[in-house]
Amino acid sequence: MAQNVYGPGVRIGNWNEDVYLEEELMKDFLEKRDKGKLLIQRSRRLKQNLLRPLQLSVTEDGYIHYGDKVMLVNPDDPDTEADVFLHGDLSLCMTPDEIQSHLKDELEVPCGLSAVQAKTPIGRNTFIILSVHRDATGQVLRYGQDFCLGITGGFDNKMLYLSSDHRTLLKSSKRSWLQEVYLTDEVSHMNCWQAAFPDPQLRLEYEGFPVPANAKILINHCHTNRGLAAHRHLFLSTYFGKEAEVVAHTYLDSHRVEKPRNHWMLVTGNPRDASSSMLDLPKPPTEDTRAMEQAMGLDTQ
Repeated sequence: MAQNVYGPGVRIGNWNEDVYLEEELMKDFLEKRDKGKLLIQRSRRLKQNLLRPLQLSVTEDGYIHYGDKVMLVNPDDPDTEADVFLHGDLSLCMTPDEIQSHLKDELEVPCGLSAVQAKTPIGRNTFIILSVHRDATGQVLRYGQDFCLGITGGFDNKMLYLSSDHRTLLKSSKRSWLQEVYLTDEVSHMNCWQAAFPDPQLRLEYEGFPVPANAKILINHCHTNRGLAAHRHLFLSTYFGKEAEVVAHTYLDSHRVEKPRNHWMLVTGNPRDASSSMLDLPKPPTEDTRAMEQAMGLDTQ
C-alpha cells in the first residue's frame, strides 16, 4: 500500500527559483521605497502639493494688479438649462491625469483643467496675474490689456500657463468637443488673455479702465477670440472626483450678450483671514431687506 512519505518540510518543484524571486521582489520594493518611487508615495506627494493651502493677494484699492495671486471663480448660476449640474461658485482648478501622475514625479504637460466647488485657496486653484511683454509687477490690470494666468500647483520650481488653441479633429475638449483649454510650460501667444466688461453696450467705454477685484468680468483668449466658459452640466471623472468641464467658447443669448457660463471673477484674499478669500465674507443685505428689518424693529444700527 502506497504511503505519502513527503512531510511539510520537504521542498518539491522549483522551490529554489521561487525563493530567489521573492527575494528579488522584496529588494526591488525596498529600493523603490527608499527612493520614494512607490505609487502611494508619488500620489501622496502630488496631493500634498496640489492641496497645499496658499494665501491670496489682498487688494487695497479694489483692483487687480500684475503679480496678484487670485482664484478664477465662475459665479453661481441657478438658471442653468440642464437638469443636473453643479451648484454654487466654481473655481478653475488644474487637473492632472491620474495615470500620468503616478508615473512621474512632476506635473504632466500639458495639464488639464476643470471647475470645482472649492472656495479655499490651494495649490491647484491659485493663479498669478502675469504680464506678457514686460515686468509690470504692482501695476493695475486694465480692460483690453494682454495678460497671462500662471499657476505653480503648489510646486516651488514649476510654472504652468493657461493656454488654448483652435479646435481640431485630434484636439478638443473631452465632453463637448469644443475648443480645449489646458496648462503648458511653453511661453507663447497662446497664453495671452484679455478681460472685458460684461455689458456689451458699455464695453468700449470701459476699455482701459482698471479691472475690479471680485466682480464679474469676461476672460477672452486673444488668439482665438473665444471666452473662457464653465460647463456645469458636463462632468469629468478626475483625480479628485466628479468635476465640471472648462472650455474656450463664447455663449451668447438672443440679445448678443454673454451667458453666465462665460462670467468669471478674479477673487482676492480676505483681509480679515489670510487663509480664506473674499467669497467667505457675508453678503450685505439688500435695500428691501434693510427696509423690512427697520419696519420690524430688527435693525439695531
